[in-house]
Amino acid sequence: MSSLEGKTLFITGASRGIGLAIALRAARDGANIAVAAKTSEPHPKLPGTIHTAAEEIEKAGGRALAVQADIRDEEQVAAAVEKTVENFGGIDICVNNASAISLTGTVATGMKRYDLMQDVNMRGTFLVSKLCIPHLENSNNAHILMLSPPLTLRADWFAPHLAYTISKYGMSLCVLGLAEELKPKGIAVNALWPRTTIATAAISNIVGGEEMMKASRTPAIMADAAHAIVTSRAREFTGNFCIDDTLLAEHGVTDFSPYRVDADVPLQEDFFVPDDIPPPGA
Repeated sequence: MSSLEGKTLFITGASRGIGLAIALRAARDGANIAVAAKTSEPHPKLPGTIHTAAEEIEKAGGRALAVQADIRDEEQVAAAVEKTVENFGGIDICVNNASAISLTGTVATGMKRYDLMQDVNMRGTFLVSKLCIPHLENSNNAHILMLSPPLTLRADWFAPHLAYTISKYGMSLCVLGLAEELKPKGIAVNALWPRTTIATAAISNIVGGEEMMKASRTPAIMADAAHAIVTSRAREFTGNFCIDDTLLAEHGVTDFSPYRVDADVPLQEDFFVPDDIPPPGA
């Protein structure tokens, strides 16, 4: 399978950034996309809403459904999933993209912020996956994709921002467990993580500002890598923790320059990239 034509994707946090890029890549195939996110009205510091994202998806060739949902709220997620099924007849792919981030040390991390990260990243991923599974069981090539890191237990990956790392590893533990649990049902569960920082609002507003944005790749690299994963045969490709450029290299990509924001600025490596997975061509 190389196309998502006619497939239905339920993507959390798809109003902007990587989630929207994944949606637009699928839309070019003629897919149906449920844009499940909180932002229904314009935000002063963040681009895009579920409605503007839906418009972009339709222009790109897909069918879109804007569904406002806070993935911390079980009733809202359940309603969003049911509305997706009512509109498109089912769900083939669940993309757990929505994430909260705070790169603070332990003492500096307020418990409200701690709870937000655990509730969105770990609990939200578990909840969305749980509610999509009954519908994924009816698909002939079902996938769950987490935007989460490899499960490498390195102390230096935890020490600078313990609460955030715990929450992202919670998403990855869902990959580990669900891949094995759902294997008999033919539902693939995989993780995808970027080698470099990705030019999103989180990088601009929280992590590194404009200078780091220039040292980043565009969300398109994650969208292309996600497309490669969710078009693979579900019964043959599951339980994997993928790095974007390594995966694309395995699919024949040799030139990664189109993904760079600024070719004159050295790329900034992201968190959680294992040393034993060198960049393509290294």
